[in-house]
Amino acid sequence: MSLLTENIIPGEDGKVFATDAKKTRHLTTILTKLMELKGIKNVHIDFEILPREFTIHTSKLIPITEIQKIPIKMGFHMIPKGSFES
Repeated sequence: MSLLTENIIPGEDGKVFATDAKKTRHLTTILTKLMELKGIKNVHIDFEILPREFTIHTSKLIPITEIQKIPIKMGFHMIPKGSFES
């Protein structure tokens, strides 16, 4: 594991997470809870693809585990994309 795989780094690209949440009300609740975390600048949900994706931009280094705790409390998961490099 490394700094890049365990954290969201501030910057233009953000970090993309796939989620198993499907209903709009669940997705918007997750978005609202994410925006309450200190250091989160912007969260975008891509409703066009399955599984749904969140793109998260931060103003400081945030551990991925902190992001993943929010949907877990609701019975869902968020997996960072790009973690499985070949």
